[in-house]
Amino acid sequence: MKLNYKKVGEGKPLIILHGLFGSLDNWMGIAKTLGEHFEVFVVDARNHGQSLHSEEFDYEVMANDLADFISEYKLNSPIILGHSMGGKTAMQFAMNYPDKLSKLIVVDIAPKSYPIHHRQIIDGLLSLDFDVLKTRTEADIELGKYIEDISVRQFLLKNLYWVEKDKLRWRFNLDVINKQIEAIGKGLNNIHQFNLPTLFVRGERSNYILDSDIESMRSIFSEAEVKTVSDSGHWVHAENQLEFLKTIMNFLMN
Repeated sequence: MKLNYKKVGEGKPLIILHGLFGSLDNWMGIAKTLGEHFEVFVVDARNHGQSLHSEEFDYEVMANDLADFISEYKLNSPIILGHSMGGKTAMQFAMNYPDKLSKLIVVDIAPKSYPIHHRQIIDGLLSLDFDVLKTRTEADIELGKYIEDISVRQFLLKNLYWVEKDKLRWRFNLDVINKQIEAIGKGLNNIHQFNLPTLFVRGERSNYILDSDIESMRSIFSEAEVKTVSDSGHWVHAENQLEFLKTIMNFLMN
């Protein structure tokens, strides 16, 4: 599948993969800073942003999308950085195509299965009737009945766009995400040892990577470092951008 992307900078290629309900726009600030040292490609996953929609939606097809992207643009051993769903995609890519990358950065996700915990968000999104709701403010008020956290609502509402005057739609493919959400919670397939430099970055207040996960992570990613970014939750790169950038730059430049 052809993926929408933006490119920043010159140098060794580095690909950034966003998380569930996100888009490449969430990472453009980070990309511009990394673009001072690297040729950065920020990519919309299938069923997200301005990439194409498909009924197929799991880590195998997203890893294959990434392989096709690398081949299409003739990228030589890129660094792969992925957050949450994008981190799982990056790890699956490393399992399936270990000779097609040079370094791996995984942000706030482990190579394990997670219980489905997006149900209330999805129910809230499905409840919005855009034949009735005509503004982002109206959508925010309605979504607030399901999601109290205003920062989460703002993150989700960034995905709204105008199909035509007074007609809002989601950029992500909500119907397919709803159908395939269990696949997004699953762990990796084709697991074997990956021996290239790997960095796991977790948020201090996040529970996505537990201390008890680290041993099993290192059994797969033998060269793994695990770093914790202070004063941050799951959206590490947004909540403490300076420390996040310092952490990944230390890894990238060594």
